Amino acid sequence: MIIDDQHYDIIIVGTGAGGGTLAQKLAPTGKRILILERGTGMALEEQNPAGVDVLKKTKYHASEQWYDQSGEPFSPQTNYAIGGNTKIYGASLMRMRDRDFGAVKYQDGVTSAWPIQYADLEPYYTAAEQLYQVHGDPGKDPTEPTHSRAYPHGAVDHEPLMQPIVEAIAQQGLHPAPLPVSLTRQDDDPTGDAEVFGINPALKYDNVTLQTSAKVVSLHTNPAGNEIKGVQAEIGDQAMLFAGDIVVLACGAVNSAALMLSSTNAKHTQGLANSSGQVGRNLMKHQMTMIVERSAANNSGTFPQSVSINDFYWGDGDYEYPMGHIENTGGLLQDIIFAESPPLLSVAAKIMPGAGLKQLAMRSIGWRAQTGVLPNPNNRIYFQNGKLRYEFTPNNIEAHDRLVYRWIEVLKALEKTSKGLQRSGVYPRGEVPIQVVGYQSGTCRMGTDSATSVLDTNCRTHEIDNLYVVDSSFFPSCASVSPALTVMANALRVGEHLIQRLQ
Repeated sequence: MIIDDQHYDIIIVGTGAGGGTLAQKLAPTGKRILILERGTGMALEEQNPAGVDVLKKTKYHASEQWYDQSGEPFSPQTNYAIGGNTKIYGASLMRMRDRDFGAVKYQDGVTSAWPIQYADLEPYYTAAEQLYQVHGDPGKDPTEPTHSRAYPHGAVDHEPLMQPIVEAIAQQGLHPAPLPVSLTRQDDDPTGDAEVFGINPALKYDNVTLQTSAKVVSLHTNPAGNEIKGVQAEIGDQAMLFAGDIVVLACGAVNSAALMLSSTNAKHTQGLANSSGQVGRNLMKHQMTMIVERSAANNSGTFPQSVSINDFYWGDGDYEYPMGHIENTGGLLQDIIFAESPPLLSVAAKIMPGAGLKQLAMRSIGWRAQTGVLPNPNNRIYFQNGKLRYEFTPNNIEAHDRLVYRWIEVLKALEKTSKGLQRSGVYPRGEVPIQVVGYQSGTCRMGTDSATSVLDTNCRTHEIDNLYVVDSSFFPSCASVSPALTVMANALRVGEHLIQRLQ
C-alpha cells in the first residue's frame, strides 16, 4: 500500500449532489481539500442522453451487481463519474414541503419527524437554487412553501405540444405549475449538475485536489475508534491510503452505508458508527409509476420536463392521506428512468427495430407519479457472503395507486378537450423497478437520539467525531418530491458548520 505524503484538512468521497456542492462551498476557505471520485469525466454525448439507445438500455447501468431480497443479482442504474447521478438526472430541483419535515400521517403509519424544520433549511434551499441556476415560478403551486428569494431565472417555456395540455389541466380546476429545473443556458450542455456548478468551481482553487478512478474501499480509525485516520482507495491496481482531519462521505445512500458496514474493526464490529444497528437500515425510495399517453401530434422525443401538478400531494376529496406528486417526463427518448419501467416503450424496445421504436416514442407523452414511503428498518442494505444485499419492500401502496388512477382520470378528461392528444382510452403504465436507485435515501438517518439514528443534526456520526455523511443517507423520511435539491441545500448547511469547525 502506498501512503500519500500529503495531509488534508478535509477528504470528500463522491462528487454528486452532496459531495460536489460541499466542495464548492468549502473551496474558498483555503483549506487543503481532497476529493475522491470512483469514476472519471463523462463524455458529453453520454451525459445528455437522447435517442433509441436510452430505451434499449445499453448504457447507464453500473458494471457491478447487487442482490435483491430473493438473492437475484441486478445491475443498478447508478452513475460513477464526476458529478455522480446528477450527470444523468432530469435536473428537476424541488423543495420539500414544510409539512414534510414533521411527522406526516400516512394510511400505513406516521413518518419520522426531522430534527430540523423547513425554516432551518430554507436559506440553504435559496442558496442552492442560486448556485444551480434554477429556472421556475414558485407562485403557481399551492403547496409550494415560502421562498425568501425568487428563483434566479424565470420558468422555461413549455414545449408547443405541452402548452395546450397544460392549459387544459388548469381548466379542470387543477394548478399545473412550472417544474423548477437547473439549466446552464449552454447549447452543448444545457442541464445543470454537480460537476458544472460544484466540482468545476471548486477546482479553480489551488487548495483543492480531485483524484478520479479512486474507489474507496475502507475507512481506518484510531485505536480508540472515535476518529478516522485513513481513507483507503483502489486506484487502478494500486492501494492508496490518504489522511485527513475530517472525512465526508457522499457516495449515495447505498454506497456510503456499504462503506461504513464494510469498514469493521475491533471497536466497530458491526461497521463504523453502527452500535445502534441503524447503518444500512430504513432504506427508502419513492413509489414511482411511469404512465404513457398517446399524442395526436409528433414531438421531438427530446423536449425538457416543464410541468408539475401537486393538487393531490396532501390527498383528495375522498382520501385524507397524502398521495403525491405528478410531473411530465419530457421527451421519452431522453428519460432513462422511464426506460426501466414497462409501460409500452421499454417492452417494445426488446422486439422493435430502432426506427419503429423512435416513431412510437415521438407519438407519446410520459408522466411520472411519485409517492413518498415510510421508513422501515427491514428495508436495508447489508453484506452477505461478500455480496451487497438490497432489500426493499414498498409501502404506502394504496396512496400511490390512488394517485395513479386519479391522474389517469385527469388524462381521460384531457383527451376530450385538448387538441394535442388522441382518444385512446389505454394508458400503459409500469412501476419503476428495483434497478432504479437514484432516488434512494435514509440508510444513515439523522436524529438526536444515538440509539435510533446514525448522524446528529450536523450530519456527523454520533460515534466518530470527524466522520460526516452528506448524501441522501441522512433523510429521516421520504417525501414525494425528488431528494436532489434537499441534498444540495443540506450540503451547504453542513458546509457552513464545517467552516466554523475548521476555524
